Amino acid sequence: MANRIATKKQLGGNNFMIDIETPSVADRLKPGQFVMLMIDDKSERIPMTVVEADPNGGTIKIIFQVVGKSTLQLSRFEPGDSIMECIGPLGRPTEIARFGRVICVSGGTGIACLLPIVRILNEVGNDVISIIGARTCSMLILENEITSACRENYIATDDGSKGKHGFVTDVLKDVIERYQNSGIDRVFTIGPPAMMKAVAEITKICAIKTIASLNAVMLDGTGMCGSCRVFVNGEMKLACIDGPEFDAHQVNFDDLISRLSMFQQKETHAYQCFKERKGSRI
Repeated sequence: MANRIATKKQLGGNNFMIDIETPSVADRLKPGQFVMLMIDDKSERIPMTVVEADPNGGTIKIIFQVVGKSTLQLSRFEPGDSIMECIGPLGRPTEIARFGRVICVSGGTGIACLLPIVRILNEVGNDVISIIGARTCSMLILENEITSACRENYIATDDGSKGKHGFVTDVLKDVIERYQNSGIDRVFTIGPPAMMKAVAEITKICAIKTIASLNAVMLDGTGMCGSCRVFVNGEMKLACIDGPEFDAHQVNFDDLISRLSMFQQKETHAYQCFKERKGSRI
């Protein structure tokens, strides 16, 4: 059956990991690309970045956090159930080269998006340093996988329950200072927009080229609707076809953050209505 859920696992902090059987996507997907899921004929399309693809098994692995109606609905699916549509791969793959020393900074479910990038950067010979964070240690995901894919991995938690007490940007400042003599060649950042904005502000001062993966509002993923528009160096771009990765020093993060909050009230209402109607299993 198409788009069948093969496995499901609940992680900490209402995070879920699922494997979806979709051979045509698994065979072509590259790091940095994403898919669009449509749960049923009445649901919205939701963009999801893939943690890893297994071309031999024909599956892709996705990690998501329950934050709204659609992700709550998806969290209630069980192995054997099928999603109506899984469209992809979409977006431009990450530019991969042997840059030298690379720092990868991520937080929350953005860590899932970062893992395939960390892995391939390491495979082509980069000296990869990762910095990952979460609000608390129970919400931290893929720590072991990130650690095994890079030379150094640092952790920050808002409450100090693991690693440094503070933000990933605090650790980033320390790492940049430590390597100020030998240099840092590139930074990749994926996560909450406010976090990526803070990372970009730090690296811009240090003149370190930085790439951010933008999680803009997205409806179709093919460039038709224009809802995922972002402003890069003063020009309008579409995150779904021009991105999702852009030069972080040229991104208008204030506009991105503002647009992401446009539908928050309606999203909260839809979530509450669905939760009350169906009951909660999380």
